[in-house]
Amino acid sequence: MKPDSYSTTEDPASDDYDDDTPSKSQVKREMLALLDLGHTLIELSPDRLKQLPIAERLYDAIREAQRTTSREGKRRQAAYVGKLMRDAPADEIRRQLEVWAKGSKEETAAMHRLELMRERLLADDEALTRLLTKYPSVDAQALRSQIRAARKEEQANQQLQPGQDPQRKQYRALFQTLKNLPPAGATE
Repeated sequence: MKPDSYSTTEDPASDDYDDDTPSKSQVKREMLALLDLGHTLIELSPDRLKQLPIAERLYDAIREAQRTTSREGKRRQAAYVGKLMRDAPADEIRRQLEVWAKGSKEETAAMHRLELMRERLLADDEALTRLLTKYPSVDAQALRSQIRAARKEEQANQQLQPGQDPQRKQYRALFQTLKNLPPAGATE
């Protein structure tokens, strides 16, 4: 009788197939993820690139991709950047990009809150009272004079002829003052 070469009774540990190796599809997904990360890096400014933990060779390739203008050249250079990303610490880079994105959103939200506070101060004296209650260490007299100057500037801007540029010096100065306020409840 001929031995059955397709028998399943053999020891599965003796197979040459290793379950720990990723499939071709998984490897391809990882390579595409690195390519996408490379595209994201190409969009960054040189200052931000220098802050990332990337090799000099990868940095140079990214800068070259940023300088390339032709479509096909840019595609090839991006593919090269993706290839170099295999040796880069992708997880660290992604974490740093997330920090920048999150910080950017938080900074924008903080700026919107300050703009809203400035508008309330210009529109209502009660807003100043609430602000002084929240920030007792602020120089009230200086803040009042700055608000008064910004209101005066706003009234002068309403009387401008069409085509004349409005003055925004006091308006911006008030924003900077609000931006530099100490944390709420802090004492000096």
